[in-house]
Amino acid sequence: MKVHGVPGWSNPWFRKSVIWLIVLTVGAFLVGFVLLPSVHSDFSAKGLWASICRAAGVPSDWSFGAPPREAPTATDVVLDRAMGKEGSRQAIGRGATLALNCTMCHGAQGMSTSDAPNLAGQYPEVIIKQLMDYRSGKRSSPIMVALATNLSDADIADLAAYYAYLPKARTSPTTYDEALPALVRVGAPLRNIAPCVSCHGGIDQKFGAPWLEGMPKLYLEQQLKAFRSGQRGNDSEAQMRNVARSMTDQEIEEVSVFYARKAGTPTE
Repeated sequence: MKVHGVPGWSNPWFRKSVIWLIVLTVGAFLVGFVLLPSVHSDFSAKGLWASICRAAGVPSDWSFGAPPREAPTATDVVLDRAMGKEGSRQAIGRGATLALNCTMCHGAQGMSTSDAPNLAGQYPEVIIKQLMDYRSGKRSSPIMVALATNLSDADIADLAAYYAYLPKARTSPTTYDEALPALVRVGAPLRNIAPCVSCHGGIDQKFGAPWLEGMPKLYLEQQLKAFRSGQRGNDSEAQMRNVARSMTDQEIEEVSVFYARKAGTPTE
């Protein structure tokens, strides 16, 4: 029985509409659940069901018997306020002796001439953390890993005390009274980028974050790009990776130039 007003399969327009609807549905399905997931660098084809679950953002295996997958640990170092205390004269003297192995890259007085970071006046907890990360392999560098492998905790503390004791190689702290790049002053809230000055000294300093004034431009660029690509991942809770991930090359250049141009002679 044919219902009045409802087109049947014999109607060519109805038939074409249904066919095109099916074609579009299948096409959208293939694009959304197969083509788009496959363009990701970490994609691996594990069947249609896995592709659908990946695109939908749900697990492909709901088995509770499988062991949980642990995320790689970014750093083993737990920052302690004691790391930021001024070192004794004995510690500074021992650190000065140990630092003779560092002068080729970081300079005789902690001021680099080879695009390595300036260490003079750096916060002690920063140096302690980075050396411990090099020692454990959480931060990679053939030279630094080789130098840090045999350092004891006491050696690392002495080196940090020595470099923190040296006068800082910068002109003046960053302030709101000067022209600041947008990312330095306010960040980019819509991209989850915090302002640089909220962590890296001058206006505010987050414990464990280095001051950046006067750092070599090339070094700053390399580190931001390493965070962006994931090549460097020793930042706790992926803080710098999350910031750098959405930074453009132009923004990395702008921020690096701003901090590098503050280089000056050590302050007394």
